[in-house]
Amino acid sequence: MPNTLSERWTALTERLDGAGAWLAPLGLRLILAWEFWEAGIGKLRGENWFAGIQSDFPFPFHLAPPSLSWGMATWFEIIGALALLLGLGTRFFAFTLLVLTVVATASVHWPDDWQTLAELAKGYAISDKGFGNFKLPLIFAVMLLPLIFRGAGRFSLDALLSRLAGNHAPRRIQDVSAWGLACLVIGAPLALLMPTLGLAVAAAGVLLLGTHRLLLT
Repeated sequence: MPNTLSERWTALTERLDGAGAWLAPLGLRLILAWEFWEAGIGKLRGENWFAGIQSDFPFPFHLAPPSLSWGMATWFEIIGALALLLGLGTRFFAFTLLVLTVVATASVHWPDDWQTLAELAKGYAISDKGFGNFKLPLIFAVMLLPLIFRGAGRFSLDALLSRLAGNHAPRRIQDVSAWGLACLVIGAPLALLMPTLGLAVAAAGVLLLGTHRLLLT
């Protein structure tokens, strides 16, 4: 039995970590699955209104016909929601939903014209007062990131399939390539909203990946 306060705290956090490996990703998956399912079903049963905002989509998404964009958004939301619910292909679908969320933010929720960070911050709201209303999609984007970086957790089909395949628990590698991948995961979608910053972060990721490869040769 732990005696000191430090040992008791360690024993507590170790058990929370153990339960969290099952429950923490599950909570994110369930709420996100519900939200994207509702959005996808709403599009499936509704009328295509993308024609009015297609020109506002960031490159290269504005090049697609509105009917194609509508269909892709609808089925990525529906299939992505089911994938998150089951924990199947979680990292892939979480990333596609992140991109979809950023595209929606850029075309509908992002301020039309902002010059300072103070003006941009006014758009962090759930009501449109002329500065945008990107609070909710930003929350969704932040919720998707743990699923991309950490996966679906143990209560998932991904974990079950991994165990059936005889794979051992993956190592957590924090090398240069890991940070390069992280920069790409964050920078590529960010470039759709803030091109200069997003491309700089993505370029840093490519540089880190290249540097690590040179170090290994």
